[in-house]
Amino acid sequence: MITNVIRTCFPAAAKVVADKADEINKLNVFPVPDGDTGTNMSLTLNTVVAEVEALPKDASMADIAAAITHGSLMGARGNSGVITSQILRGIAEGLVEAHSSGATPADIAAALRNGVKVAFKAVRKPVEGTILTVLRDVSARADQLEKSRITTPEMLDALVIEAYESVARTPELLPVLKENGVVDSGAYGLATLIEAFVNAYEGKAGEISDFKTTVDSDDAKAHVANVVDIEINDDWAGSEFRYCTEFLFHADSESFDEDATLRYLASMGDCELLVGSNPDYKIHVHTNRPDRVLRHMLHRGQIFNVFVHNMDLEAQERTEGIRADREEAKGPRKPLGFVAVAAGSGQADILRSLGVDVVVEGGQTMNPSTADILKAIEEANADAVVVLPDNGNIRMAAEAAVEACDSCQAAVVPTKSVLQAFSAMFVVDAEGSLEDNVESMTDAIADVRDGEITTAVRDSQAADGSPIHAGDVMGIEGGAITVVGSDVEDVTVRVINRMQEDEEGDTLTILAGSDLDDDAFEHLLEAIGEAQPDLEIDSHRGEQPLYPVVFSIE
Repeated sequence: MITNVIRTCFPAAAKVVADKADEINKLNVFPVPDGDTGTNMSLTLNTVVAEVEALPKDASMADIAAAITHGSLMGARGNSGVITSQILRGIAEGLVEAHSSGATPADIAAALRNGVKVAFKAVRKPVEGTILTVLRDVSARADQLEKSRITTPEMLDALVIEAYESVARTPELLPVLKENGVVDSGAYGLATLIEAFVNAYEGKAGEISDFKTTVDSDDAKAHVANVVDIEINDDWAGSEFRYCTEFLFHADSESFDEDATLRYLASMGDCELLVGSNPDYKIHVHTNRPDRVLRHMLHRGQIFNVFVHNMDLEAQERTEGIRADREEAKGPRKPLGFVAVAAGSGQADILRSLGVDVVVEGGQTMNPSTADILKAIEEANADAVVVLPDNGNIRMAAEAAVEACDSCQAAVVPTKSVLQAFSAMFVVDAEGSLEDNVESMTDAIADVRDGEITTAVRDSQAADGSPIHAGDVMGIEGGAITVVGSDVEDVTVRVINRMQEDEEGDTLTILAGSDLDDDAFEHLLEAIGEAQPDLEIDSHRGEQPLYPVVFSIE
C-alpha cells in the first residue's frame, strides 16, 4: 500500500539526509554562505518523521498528507527547510488521490506537478539553479515518462538520474555557485532525499552511492562530482542582511493580510517566506532588524518557536570547517612534490602511479594558466615542488607560476611531452635535493624522442614542403610534420620506421588516444611489432583528445 511505502521509506530517506548533512552544508553558498542547508533540511525532515510515526497504523493517505503538511510547517528551519516543507506538502497532497495499492507513474507525475505548484507559490522570487529548479526538472521528466509504457520502479530510477543531472547544471544557472566551485546545496539535498527514498522503496534502505561515484550507467552523480571542487569563501558578500529570522505565527484575525505581511517582510530584508494557512503560519526572513520584524508581527497575532541565527558567524564556521578538512586531507607536508600537466585520464593515471602529486588538465589546445599551475604547486603540499609542463606551449606559464610561488621552493623540468615526464619521474630520488632532481630529470628527457599522430584541420605543408590537406593524417617527429597519409596505422608505422632509421632505439612507449578504440590499437601494435620486431613495446591507454597516437622511443 502507498501509505506503507511512505511510512517505511520516508524515515529511511530522512536518516540518509541527516547522515550527509555536513556534506550538504559545505556546498552552501546561496543565498548566503552560512553552511546550514543540510542541517535545516534534516531538522525539517525529522519533524515530519515524528509526526507521521505518531499516526495510527490504519491512517489514510489523507491523514499522512495532513501530518506531513503540519509536521513540516512546525519543524521547518531556514530558507531551505521552509521550501522543503512546501515541496513535501505539495507532493503528499498530490498523492491523496493515488490508488491505495500503490502509486502509478501517472500518480507520481501528478504528485510532482502539485509539488512544483505549491513550492513555487511559496517563493515570491524563485531563483534558477536551486532546489526549485531540480524539483521542476524532475517533475518535467516524470511528465515525459508518464506517456511511455514504464513501470513505477523504472520511473523512480529515471527520476533519480534526472535529479542529479539537474543538480549538475545548477552552476550554469546561478553564477555564485560557479564562482565558488559548487552545485546548489539545497538542490543536492533534494537529490539525496529522492535517491534515498527510491533506494528504500527498492529494498536498499539506508544505502546511497558515494558522492564521487556513479548512481548508474548514466553516471548521473559522477556528473555532479565533476563540477564540484569546494572553494573556501572568506567573503561575506552573499547578503547585506545578517540575521536569519524565523518563527511560527498564529494570526489573531480571520482577515489577516498575507500579501501585506509579505510586502512588509520584503521591506525588512530578503528571502522572505510566509507559508501555511490562516491562522497558523511559518515566517522566515533574512534581516538586520529581527526585533522590528517580531514587534510588527506581535501586533497581529502570537509568535512562538523563534530562531534568530547570525549568518555571518555561521559562514565563518563553514569556512573554518572546510579549511580544517583540507588541512587534514593534505596529510603531513612532504619534502619533495611533483606537478604535471596531462591531456587525458589515462595519462593522468600513469603520472600519479609514477609519483606525481597533482595533475593539471591541459594540453595542446587547452593550455592551463599560470594561476592553475600555481594552485597545483600549493596543493602538492611539499617543501619543494618540481613542475613538468609536458608541452612547449605551457612552459612559460609553468615558469611564471614557479616565479610567483612563495609557499615553497619550485622549479621546472622542461618536458615537452607527457612521455618525457614519464622518463623524468623514473629517475627521481625522493631523498635528493630539488636541484639534484631537476638536473637528473632534465638529463633523463634529453634522450627521449617523441612522435605523435593527428589529423590536419586546414591545408598546410610538411617539413619537406609537400602539401597537406584538411583531413589528412599527419605524423609528427620532434615538432616537425614528416609523414602524411590517410590512415592512422600506416602513418604511425612509417614515422616509427623513420625514427628507427635515424637512430635505433630499444623501447617504444605508446599511448592510445580517446579516438582510437581498443581493437584498432591492438591492430596497430601488431603492425608495429611486425615492422620493428626488435623494439620492446610498452603500450597504454592515454585517452588524450585530438591525438589518436602519441609515442616515444628511447
